Amino acid sequence: MSNIRRSRAEWFRRYLSFVVILFVIAFGTSLSIRANLGSSPISAPPYVLSLVPGMSLTMGQLTICMHVFFILSQILLLRKDFEKRQLTQILVSFLFGLYTDVTMWLTGFLQVPFDINPAVGYPLRFAELLLGGAILAFGIACEVRCDSLMLAGEGFPLAIAKFLKKDFGKVKIFSDTSLVTIGAVFMLIFFGYWDWKMIGPGTLVSMFYVGFMVRVFSPRIGWLDRIFIPRSERAARASAQAQQAALWASHRVITIARTYGSGGNEVGEKVARRLGCPCYSRQLIDRTAEQMGRTPEFVAENEQNISTGKLWEMIFEDSGIPVSMNPSKDDAIYVSQSRTIRELAHHGPCVIIGRLGNWILRDNPHVLRVFVTSGPGSAASRVASRFNISGEEAARKVERINSGRANHYRRYTGRQWTDIGEYDLVVNTDRVGIDGAVDTILRASKDLK
Repeated sequence: MSNIRRSRAEWFRRYLSFVVILFVIAFGTSLSIRANLGSSPISAPPYVLSLVPGMSLTMGQLTICMHVFFILSQILLLRKDFEKRQLTQILVSFLFGLYTDVTMWLTGFLQVPFDINPAVGYPLRFAELLLGGAILAFGIACEVRCDSLMLAGEGFPLAIAKFLKKDFGKVKIFSDTSLVTIGAVFMLIFFGYWDWKMIGPGTLVSMFYVGFMVRVFSPRIGWLDRIFIPRSERAARASAQAQQAALWASHRVITIARTYGSGGNEVGEKVARRLGCPCYSRQLIDRTAEQMGRTPEFVAENEQNISTGKLWEMIFEDSGIPVSMNPSKDDAIYVSQSRTIRELAHHGPCVIIGRLGNWILRDNPHVLRVFVTSGPGSAASRVASRFNISGEEAARKVERINSGRANHYRRYTGRQWTDIGEYDLVVNTDRVGIDGAVDTILRASKDLK
């Protein structure tokens, strides 16, 4: 959650918007179900039960029951750690259940007839599934941007992850799989056979397609802030940001991105010694570990390894990572390192090696952004000598680490790590050597305007 204190007017706008957004989510879910290719994982149990002959409860009512179970489970698991504000999930659950029934009724006429030619019917069903999934993803992305309330289906696996002290991503995968399994068990118990219209290819598609579309929509809905935030407060925040930008100290900061084995670390350390200022590389790991309450080994192991693990807790600490984007442990580290790097840049002259320093400080006019590289052959030679390993093993290590750095950069910036447009200066140590690179960077730092 953002550190900016919100007014009552803004909270009212966000809560009111959430009521509308919840309808969009329910509509997308219902439209996906009308494709008759299977429900989403979280909707599987109530959807299957709603189709049981003689069932007096609607899908929406069954969804409410399931969500109430989720909420009670959170209370039992977390006990005193359960935040009272999360009791709002009860109201959200009832509203979502109502919306589910309404949207299932509204989308009834969109159900593709079963007797239609399969050559026409299945393409229509998949088109409807994809459209419904896209609407659902848009709703989730809007929910993220709204950043107000939480559905019980999100809070339940988060509570399990906290209770077991496990990675949220793994818990979420287990939770979704369990719900699909429960739905399948209900289907076999009450119907005696597998019906692909209840749990089918659409279920599998929903598990991956919706998440993908959320990431597509999320960066493109910044305009929603005009709805969530009153005009006067948007103006006040813009003014505060302008003042913050003006507070950038005039001292020089040098960021050094480097390909593995290029000698970038040595270059950065020598530049710092020549300037008489601190050089931050390994120290960033230690500071981040302290800030997160983790071990340096944990940060070092995970800081540039993109995983599917999720860490929802980070949304409550920093606005940089939205909750429904399912932040990972990597996201948590990125948020913490970003905060640390900005603090160091404000404190005084320094050299920052790696950790997306050039991107994090992109708004600081006094930063020289350097990229240090070398050929793969010389990089492998340096690595082989340093670690006393074979050239082939060193080459594989260079390729693996560079790939991780490139993925890491693309994940958080949407840009290419090796794009020279991201930097003010590119230095090849094969051509100028380590000392030549140092001299080049120092000259450029003096000329920086």
